[in-house]
Amino acid sequence: MTNPALLAISHGTASPAGQAAVQSLVAAVADRLPDVTVRLGHVDVQQPDVAASLDALPPGQPVVIVPLLLSAGYHVRVDLKKETAGRDDVTIAPALGPDPRLVDVLAARLQPLAVQPGDDVVLAVAGSSDDRANEDCRAIGAMLAQRLGREVTVGFLAAADPRLGTAVSSVRDTARERVVVANYLLAPGYFHDLATRLADGSPVARPLLDDDEPARSLVDIVIDRYRSAH
Repeated sequence: MTNPALLAISHGTASPAGQAAVQSLVAAVADRLPDVTVRLGHVDVQQPDVAASLDALPPGQPVVIVPLLLSAGYHVRVDLKKETAGRDDVTIAPALGPDPRLVDVLAARLQPLAVQPGDDVVLAVAGSSDDRANEDCRAIGAMLAQRLGREVTVGFLAAADPRLGTAVSSVRDTARERVVVANYLLAPGYFHDLATRLADGSPVARPLLDDDEPARSLVDIVIDRYRSAH
């Protein structure tokens, strides 16, 4: 029996660094699954889009779409379902988060910032028009707080409140030491640049994917999403 293809669908970005980071994740997944056809497509900004990515696969090939998205917002609940309507050979796996292994990566990304006991942590997240996705991000914030043993304030970059700039400013008013921004963004790009600006001088951790080797736990999550969907 032929293994279903794994079609990883990212949001898409105009950032060359972000594109390379996502491609490195998909390449690492492909290395771990030598008997599976692994491809990358995008729901926005970049090509190939979802339709073109599906059309490029052999006719009749079963496909599992793994959204390279940290929460199940509009793109997962609406766009991907619309693009695959009528395709009974396509299964959409859950989004990457929330997942405790993402907290592992967030904590590792904070290590170079040498967070001290008196520092306050704000978690930068993208934000969504679907509050279920925002709740997923708040859940990650709660998990990170438990991991770090300190309060973590969630700040949104779009679509939900409090916005990151407001969250950083509010925490800074009562902070004993620094405000440090943890970065719940998948890769470099527009939102990462925005987070850096809105942090207003506070140190910002690297996104989950960057120019280094993808964390094994991220690769594990993608593979687990694929395997659980077929």
